[in-house]
Amino acid sequence: MTGSVDENHNRLNEVYAGLQEQLRAGLASSRSVIDHPGAKGSGTEANWLKMLQDHLPHRYQVETAFVVDAEGQQSEQIDIVIYDRQYTPELYNVAGQKLIPSEGVYAVLEVKQTLDKGNVEYAGGKISSVRRLNRTSVEVVHAGGEYAPRPNPPILGGILATQSEWNPPLGEAFHNCLAERPEEEKLNFGCVLDAGGFEVSYDGDELKTQISSREHALAFFFLRLLRSLQRIGTVPALDYDAYLAAFCLD
Repeated sequence: MTGSVDENHNRLNEVYAGLQEQLRAGLASSRSVIDHPGAKGSGTEANWLKMLQDHLPHRYQVETAFVVDAEGQQSEQIDIVIYDRQYTPELYNVAGQKLIPSEGVYAVLEVKQTLDKGNVEYAGGKISSVRRLNRTSVEVVHAGGEYAPRPNPPILGGILATQSEWNPPLGEAFHNCLAERPEEEKLNFGCVLDAGGFEVSYDGDELKTQISSREHALAFFFLRLLRSLQRIGTVPALDYDAYLAAFCLD
C-alpha cells in the first residue's frame, strides 16, 4: 500500500528546518557551557565544520587548515577550507595541523558568533590571505595526447554566524559593508542562522545581494554553496615540479 502525496506537505522544508534547529542548538550549547572566548569560538567552528562534513559530497574535504603555494607563501589559519581531496594531497597533516596546496581550494569560510562590520572586515582579510597565493596549472595527459592547462577558478569566500549586530540584521549597513571590501576580500555568500542566508553577486562596481528568510537561512546558504561548487567543477591539475623547486631539489 502506498501513501498519498500531500501537496501542502514539503518534506525538504522539514528536513532543513530540523537541521537548522539542530545546528542552532549545538551553537547555543557552546555559548552557554563554555566561558573561555577562544574555546567558545572553537566550539562554534566545530559545529559548522561537522554540518558541512556530513552533508557535502565526499569529493570535497572540509577542514580547518592553512593554505600554501609552491613559492612557500602561507595563508592565515582558515576556520573552514573546502578543498579537493581526490586529486589534491595534504602537504602536511600532523596533530590536526593541515597544510593544503592553494590549487586544491574551492572555498574558504570564516566562522563568527556575530555578524558585524569588524567581523566582515576580518573575514575579508582571511579570505584575501588565500586568494593572494599563487596557483599553478599543468597539462593533463589523456589517451590521445594532452589537455591544455586549465585556468584556475575563483576561490569562493564566505562568513557563517549565529546572529547579527545590525538592525535590520542584513540591511543597508550590511550591504554597504560588503560594498567597501576590496576585490580580494569580497564575500560570495554566508549564513546568519537568526537572520537569513545571503548570496552576493558583483557586476563591476554594482553589488547585489539575495537574502533568504530566517526560516530558510541554512537551506539557502547550503544550496547556493552547492550550486557554486558545481559551477566550478574540478580544480585544475597542480604542478608538482613547481613544489619540488621550492625545496631546491632536482
